[in-house]
Amino acid sequence: MATADDIKRVLIVDREIAAAEAIRQTLSEGGFSVSTMTDSPAVLAAICQHPPDLVLIDWDMPGIAAQDLFQAIRRARTDRSVRLIILSTFASEQDVVRGLSLGADDYIAKPFSLRELLARTRAVLRLRGRERETAQLACDQLVLDSVTKRVTARGQHLGLRGVEYRLLEFLMSNPGRTFNRRQLLTQVWGGDTLVDERTVDVNVQRLRSILANPGYGGYLQTVRGLGYCFAPPLQK
Repeated sequence: MATADDIKRVLIVDREIAAAEAIRQTLSEGGFSVSTMTDSPAVLAAICQHPPDLVLIDWDMPGIAAQDLFQAIRRARTDRSVRLIILSTFASEQDVVRGLSLGADDYIAKPFSLRELLARTRAVLRLRGRERETAQLACDQLVLDSVTKRVTARGQHLGLRGVEYRLLEFLMSNPGRTFNRRQLLTQVWGGDTLVDERTVDVNVQRLRSILANPGYGGYLQTVRGLGYCFAPPLQK
């Protein structure tokens, strides 16, 4: 039997009361402890003071700047890992890339089915539960610490978070092995998530760009026709 500590807490932030209530009911029936907020000024304080396990936020909600929201999430993550799923009527590739690049764990375009939302919520929170308290992963001077959730390159903190962090952790845990997009979706995003395969390419490119600055972009390799792997580049 699940204890109170096992029940994941979800905060829904949506200006549409009816939509928020439908989501609340679906997630509650799915076994989550759910609360809702429609007051924009109070959202950031609530996230910092009482961090939930997951925030589901309407990206179109007025009164909340994107940067302020992500800063609040990062501050809350000093004590616990807060996941974030964006809900938005903006569904272009540019919008999705921007949301994921800022650090969201998932981006769901409206309209969506409540069953899909429940599945993707479970996937994101299941991945949080799988985070391992292991020793450091290191390759040359690129170091990933699974306890502190910090990634450093030659002593420089890279500030990875969300999907980018989990993607690097998985690939560094399997050095030299090539994984196709579907395998990465299963391992990094969760087996029953409905995320499109292009999401893998977006996040790989974003991660490679971050690693390139301290000189590790070549370690995240594209294996033509097969997928991606983490390995030191061959010396020419």
